[in-house]
Amino acid sequence: MSVFALVSAAAAAAGEAAQGAAESSGGLPQLDFATWPSQLFWLTLTFGGLYWLMAGRFLPAIGGAIEERRDRIADDLDQASEFKRQAEDAETAYNQALAEAKAKAQAIAADTRAEVDSEIADMQAETDAKLAGRLEKAEARINDMKAEASAKVAEAATDATRAIVEKLIDEVPTDDAVARAVANIAR
Repeated sequence: MSVFALVSAAAAAAGEAAQGAAESSGGLPQLDFATWPSQLFWLTLTFGGLYWLMAGRFLPAIGGAIEERRDRIADDLDQASEFKRQAEDAETAYNQALAEAKAKAQAIAADTRAEVDSEIADMQAETDAKLAGRLEKAEARINDMKAEASAKVAEAATDATRAIVEKLIDEVPTDDAVARAVANIAR
């Protein structure tokens, strides 16, 4: 006979004995010593089957999933470090471009400032020239007005002197005498 046949026969006998004992005792069948061989058989068979399934199927699948996850995490970390390196390179390039742009902006501002200063200087020189021309014209007009006023004052002085002398001595003085008298007083 084979082992399986012996185990089956023992299990059947144990089952019949357990059934008879359970009917007679009315207690818990797991505590009946007559049913322990069958319970041990089924425990061994169930544990062996579950062990075989766990060792043969489930644990390798779980191990494969863990290894796959570990590989994916390592790849993700490598990819993240590559992205970080790219980001640092991009930041360096950005900072360099920003510095170049600032330098270019400062150069443009300096050039523009120089052009504006030059235009302002040209405009100021032009304005100064116009003002100088106007000033010269104004001074010429003032000098003309002074000369005209001096001439009128001299004429008024001459007329006043002639009138005064005429009143005082009842005689009309000569134009030369009046002009010399006014010239002596004007000095």
